[in-house]
Amino acid sequence: MITLFRLLSHLPLAWLHVLGTFLGWLTWLLSPTYRRHMRENMLLALGADETRRMRSTAIGEAGKGALELARIWLRPLAETAARVVEISGWELVEAASRRGKGILYLTPHLGCFEITAQYLSTHAPITVLYRPPRQAWLQTMIEAGRARTQLHLAAADLSGVRSLIRALKRGEAVGMLPDQAPKAGEGRWLDFFGRPAYTMTLAARLVESGASVIMVWAERLPAGAGYHFHLQEPTQPIRGTIEERAQQINHEIEHLIRQCPGQYLWGYNRYKQRRGSTPSGAAPTSVGEDAPQHAAGSNGVGRG
Repeated sequence: MITLFRLLSHLPLAWLHVLGTFLGWLTWLLSPTYRRHMRENMLLALGADETRRMRSTAIGEAGKGALELARIWLRPLAETAARVVEISGWELVEAASRRGKGILYLTPHLGCFEITAQYLSTHAPITVLYRPPRQAWLQTMIEAGRARTQLHLAAADLSGVRSLIRALKRGEAVGMLPDQAPKAGEGRWLDFFGRPAYTMTLAARLVESGASVIMVWAERLPAGAGYHFHLQEPTQPIRGTIEERAQQINHEIEHLIRQCPGQYLWGYNRYKQRRGSTPSGAAPTSVGEDAPQHAAGSNGVGRG
C-alpha cells in the first residue's frame, strides 16, 4: 500500500481527483454501511431536496480526499503548500499573532483538511492533535507525511494535551478536528444538526487559555486547480461553561459546512455511540467502528 501511495504521489493533482471520484463511487457501491451513514447524515443536515442535489458531489469529493493524500504527504512541503492558490482571511492570523496568546485552529472534516496544518506550518510552528490509526502501514505513512520542520504531533492522550497547552503558553498555534468523535468519557452529548452527537470538549477547554480561535478549511477547487484556504472568526465569541462552549463550536462547524456541503465527509459516522456512553433519552445507534472514510480521518488538524 505504501508503494502504491508513492506511485500515486507523482501523478498530477487533477488526475488524482479523477481517480478519486471513481474510488468514491466504488466505496459507495460496495459498502451498505457507508451508504447508510452518508444518507442519514445528509438528510438530517440538508433535507431531502438538498441531499438529492449534493449526493453525487459528496460521493466524488470523499474519494478525491482519499487519493490527494498521496501528494500532500509524500511530496516536499514547498510543493504541497504551493497547491494553496487562494487565501481568504489571513489578516486574522496576523492579528492573532500580534496578540501573542496562541492560536487555536479548528478544522472540521470539510474540504482538504489534511493540508491545513501542512500549509500553516510554513509560516509558524503548529502542534496538532493526533490519534494513531490501527493499521501499521498507515501509521508509517502519516509519520512520513507529517515529518515537517514546524509541524509537531501531539498524541490524543494526557501527554499530548499537555503538549498543546505548552504550545499555547509559548504563543504558538495548535490545531484539531473538533467534529471527531472522542473516546468514551472524553466528551458530552450535544446537538449537531439537530441530533445528539458525542462531542469532544478539549477544544472548548483550550479556549480558556485565551488563545485566538480561528475556523479554517481548504476548499477543493475544480479540475485539480488547487485549494482555496478559508480562515474565519467564529460567528460569536466562544464563552460560557464547557458544555456551552462545546455546543457553540458544533454550531460553528455547521456554519462552515453549509458554505460548501458537497465537500463535507458525510460518510463519517459522527453519531456513533461509544460503549459506556449513551445520550440520555436517545434511541441507540450503531456501536463500533467508523464507516469507511479518509485514511486521515483518525487524526488531528489536517489530520483528524
